[in-house]
Amino acid sequence: MKQKDLTPTPFFAELERAKSDVLKDAATGGLPLIDMTVSSPLRVGLPFDLESVVDSVKAEFNLWDTNPAGTLKARAAVSEYYRSRGGNFTPEQILLTASTSEAYSILFKAFCNPGDAILTPVPGYPLLDTLAELENLECYPYFLKLSRAGTGKDRRGDFHFALDTDSLLSAPAKARILLLVCPHNPTGHSVNLSEWKEIVRFCEERNLVLVVDEVFGDYSYDVNVRRSWQFLEQGSEKPSCPIVWLNGLSKVCGSPQVKLGWMAVYAPETMRESIHETLEYVADAYLSVSSMAQALATPLLAESANYEKRIQDRLQQNMAALREKFPSKYCPEISGGWYAVVRLGDNDEELTLRLLREKHVLVQPGFFFDFEEDGWIVMSLLQEPGVFAEGLRRICS
Repeated sequence: MKQKDLTPTPFFAELERAKSDVLKDAATGGLPLIDMTVSSPLRVGLPFDLESVVDSVKAEFNLWDTNPAGTLKARAAVSEYYRSRGGNFTPEQILLTASTSEAYSILFKAFCNPGDAILTPVPGYPLLDTLAELENLECYPYFLKLSRAGTGKDRRGDFHFALDTDSLLSAPAKARILLLVCPHNPTGHSVNLSEWKEIVRFCEERNLVLVVDEVFGDYSYDVNVRRSWQFLEQGSEKPSCPIVWLNGLSKVCGSPQVKLGWMAVYAPETMRESIHETLEYVADAYLSVSSMAQALATPLLAESANYEKRIQDRLQQNMAALREKFPSKYCPEISGGWYAVVRLGDNDEELTLRLLREKHVLVQPGFFFDFEEDGWIVMSLLQEPGVFAEGLRRICS
């Protein structure tokens, strides 16, 4: 791989200069900066109380298990996490990783060769492209499109993003993996049963591995939304393509610093043994998950539902404030996740810089996520509610 040019683009260089000026102004009594991009619970007063659980497993910190899939106890805790939410993964289907990013790296090594392609959603999180590039893989897009619910007199005017399954048809022959982010970052789209069936059928026909990033899966705004693994129970025939779900403590327990993620693997019976052997072969080369992280998995996941309630309350409060300011014409409906997208009909680069310079509000521009249309901004719903409401007030003014 040739050396990558890491020089900031003119836009991001200007953004950093503007941010520095705003912070200097705020330090001398000016309008304080409101960061509407913050995505870590640790920065918005929502940490998991680790002190309450460390003592119960401290004795395990000095134990070391060389099982490449992770300790049985930790994998059983992940299996119980799914069971408590209606899922059905055994500990043997779980493989622990140090992060979701590492899980991607393991999957890319296991199922792809340099020069192969992976299919990624657009708009989408740019980290996926970076992780693919680090493995000498190409990204090929499929699209989410803006749609409107209802027809005629029943038209509610609810705009939302939907999967453009037709865009999958142009996928190159060298594609090996289809990446599905559900709930999607940043649009908040979650696949319905019809979309899920089309995706699975496409992967079966093209002999693709389906990888589902569901790190925001526990955070939904609609009681009718289903986790994609629940669709496995619907229908008499099981998928004939491998499916891997990714998640971790970063979002489930708001603890990115613990560094523990996992894969939940479904594979047809004829492929099951070889797929697990391949994934464990790659994982065994690193054994990167610490004893401390694996020991903490059991008490953290046991309390995850209580923790998630705190996050849900925050998200719902900020969502209500957002809906009061922006109807779905400007802010499409969100099924799940921690983000919202708003279209203000302006150049998103200029808009982002203006909001920072004039209103001291930091948002992310839509082009960063490869939105096709101009004028989108992306904001996090995790910010402290009073700060979030003030940020919205400034944007609307």
